[in-house]
Amino acid sequence: MQSLDELPPKSRRNVFEIGDGLRLFSAWLLDPLKIAAVAPSGRRLAMLITQEIDPHASPVLELGAGTGAFTRALLERGIAEHDLTLVEMSADFAQLLRKRFPRARVIEANAASLSAAKLFPSASVGAAISGLGLLSMHPRTVLTILRSTFACLRPDGALYQFTYGPRCPIQPAILNRLGLKAERIGGTWANLPPAAVYRITRSAPISVSATIGTGPGATNLPADGR
Repeated sequence: MQSLDELPPKSRRNVFEIGDGLRLFSAWLLDPLKIAAVAPSGRRLAMLITQEIDPHASPVLELGAGTGAFTRALLERGIAEHDLTLVEMSADFAQLLRKRFPRARVIEANAASLSAAKLFPSASVGAAISGLGLLSMHPRTVLTILRSTFACLRPDGALYQFTYGPRCPIQPAILNRLGLKAERIGGTWANLPPAAVYRITRSAPISVSATIGTGPGATNLPADGR
């Protein structure tokens, strides 16, 4: 019997995908609110969400890296492993990422709790990719994640976000609040379930210290139900 290392690249990738599918489905069964997807992102989606990213965008930030489906696509795009910062909340998946990508910086944390000043003091990131399930998050959490992410990005940097929904998963009120714009760059039916990708960029200078409030000019977001 052949060892895993002796298999052709395509066959080896299929083995990883089957194993990752079982890992993700098991994690979803244990905590469906925490795990946004029941299956790893497919290769077509990984290629789509990374298609505009090249080594000039380094370093690259990935939120919700999971089992590394998008990470592998970034490496194929020429991004050096040591130029990757992978953020993953699950301890099991973070451990898996450290094993698979030993030269990447893996941070086990909730994306909403990240400090941009500590991660990238010089705001040097050229691109960020998000595998987070924004549709299942409270708007305030989404706003916090976006604010921190764009504090890491260069002025011309972009965030790439995928969704299973029919429209951008970020509410227009949040985009407007942070001076951002979203553009759909493509979709794929060859994913379970079918998905689309949006590019999020600045449309105006972003205020990292922006807060949700009331009064003239404030954005009316849903109240926190906690």
